[in-house]
Amino acid sequence: MESKIANTVNLRYSPVAVLFSDSKPEGALQFAQGRHGCVAAMLMSAAKGRAAAFDRQTFGCLGGGTGLGFGNQYTKFPGGIEYYLSTGNQEFARSETAKNFHTSTPLDIGERYYKTPELAKKFIDSLPMTDVPTEYVLFQPLEQVDGNETPEDIVFLANPDQLSALIVLANYDREAGETQTVIAPFGAGCHSVCILPFAQAKKEHPSAIIGMTDISARKYIDKDLLSFAVPYQMFLQMENNVEGSFLQGATWAKVLERNQ
Repeated sequence: MESKIANTVNLRYSPVAVLFSDSKPEGALQFAQGRHGCVAAMLMSAAKGRAAAFDRQTFGCLGGGTGLGFGNQYTKFPGGIEYYLSTGNQEFARSETAKNFHTSTPLDIGERYYKTPELAKKFIDSLPMTDVPTEYVLFQPLEQVDGNETPEDIVFLANPDQLSALIVLANYDREAGETQTVIAPFGAGCHSVCILPFAQAKKEHPSAIIGMTDISARKYIDKDLLSFAVPYQMFLQMENNVEGSFLQGATWAKVLERNQ
């Protein structure tokens, strides 16, 4: 597949297609079973040209398993995910179980993304938990996706100028007040490119998701890039709107000059 949008906004990396599949591409990257890893790192690898595959034993971390759509893996988080996201769990951190449980932030300190465990639990309970119907979730460079495959969503990695263009294009044929065409919800990096756009795809008027604002995932993403995930049918609509839009006008051309 080719993308008019990617060519017109001069993306640094390939758009990434997120697909459900019962097979994986030959040579696809995949975490070893039981090995800790971040989904955001795999997204970057796919954007640079190498497909990545995940299944129910190789999703990198419990948050990644949840974010990719392999059910609510947070129920398996020892000591309580609501404590890890907020204040930490000092009592659990002293236990024998904690010694063998790998996290990027110490369990007794917590990530401090929510002020209290109660607020963190409400966030977890609000997520659109998904159980994908296939063995794998794939990240593939868009140009490696053939016409017989239907992605769930497409992820652009964009700098502020390019993100501005994507936001304007997403609104190009929407009526005012119809919906929030683009949203930037709090969540893990993997939430923003998988389960959140999966949920949007079920809506009559879906929203694109600005993501990779997750502080824990930022180190895997170029410092000037954010993600822009679009349900596949919305992506096709945006692709069809490139011709005749501002992307072919002089104002965008001037902005584009500094992105060459």
